[in-house]
Amino acid sequence: MLADEVHARPPEPLDTPCRATYVAVLIEREDRERERSHIAALCEHYQAAPPAADATHFSARFGPVRFKWERHGEFSGFTMLTPGLSPRPFSEPAAALLPPDWLAGLPGTTLVAAHAKLIPATAAPPDAAALMTHFDGNIVVGGEIGGGAGLAYTDFRIHPDGFVRFVVGNRSLTERQAGRTLQRLFEIEAYRMMALLALPIARRLAPRIAVIEASLTKLTAHIALEGGEDEALLQELTRLAAEIENCLSSSQFRFSACRAYHELVTTRIGELRETRLPGIQTIEEFMARRLTPAVATCATTSQRLHDLSDRVAQASALLSTRVDIARERQNQALLASMDRRAKLQLRLQQTVEGLSVAAIVYYVAGLLGYLAKAGKAAGFAVEPDLLVGLAIPLLACAVIFALRQARRRLHRGESPKDSQI
Repeated sequence: MLADEVHARPPEPLDTPCRATYVAVLIEREDRERERSHIAALCEHYQAAPPAADATHFSARFGPVRFKWERHGEFSGFTMLTPGLSPRPFSEPAAALLPPDWLAGLPGTTLVAAHAKLIPATAAPPDAAALMTHFDGNIVVGGEIGGGAGLAYTDFRIHPDGFVRFVVGNRSLTERQAGRTLQRLFEIEAYRMMALLALPIARRLAPRIAVIEASLTKLTAHIALEGGEDEALLQELTRLAAEIENCLSSSQFRFSACRAYHELVTTRIGELRETRLPGIQTIEEFMARRLTPAVATCATTSQRLHDLSDRVAQASALLSTRVDIARERQNQALLASMDRRAKLQLRLQQTVEGLSVAAIVYYVAGLLGYLAKAGKAAGFAVEPDLLVGLAIPLLACAVIFALRQARRRLHRGESPKDSQI
């Protein structure tokens, strides 16, 4: 399959004279099967075998017409070729020989419609009057191609019948060269239109990008002022970032496709090997005048979006860092306040411990007094007041010692992490 890929979509060999019609149609993925059924109906009409289910290109002869179908990533191209010329320029195109309304019934949106004719050419290029008859008086572009082996002319205008026109003069082109030349001209027009699909998106995004840039400039100015509104500024930056990402996600595929199609146009023009004719602008010059600036506009819009995304990310990172520093300061202040409170609580606890020693001694001494009185009443030689007075210092020392021992056991039971806290 990979080896055969370079041989896919070969150009049709052309006899001189002949005429051709080319139509490129934008096809949505869900319409691919309808497209295949439409081609199969045409094959059935001419009793020809339809394309395979997995085919991406197909060619067949339908009566006097050679029919060719090519499926690309986003569009499909249909080429119809027939020998001979019409009585008047472009009066009987090749597409007119197919069943009526078959082209109109194709699913999708018409992107390019073009008529072309291949005619014998003399050594001298045709005069301006002869070209006018083919292009209704429009300005013609073109020149010698293939190192002087042929001539190519077009006006890149959509004529009243809805088709662009190409005229190829054959001096010494072979049948294969003539087929490749006509295919390149059709592809230049198709890829040019595909590249320009990004231009309306770029024009639509330009005012929106300008508003975002102005908002970002104001936000960065507020960030520099340090007005204490960091949280609100961060929320606004988040909103801008979401809006930019929305613009990127909705446009980047088209902008990337624009670059790719423009490269194809440039390649196809280079393959023509144009040589300038006196008084006529070449196809390359014509494209450089308008297509290249349009592609540059799309590329600039894409780059502006990426730059905005980077700028918002940088501003958000800066502001987030400042918010984090402010929160760290608040946390440090809170921890310092908690430490002060803990010290106050410790002092209060120590004060309470002193009172509790007195209370415990008082109650224990009272109990001891009651025991002494009971012993004296029982006949023992005990003086209650003297016993209580002598016991109070000993009781106080015992209570203080017990409290200290309990505090030591608590400190030994603390984990290192708890001690640090």
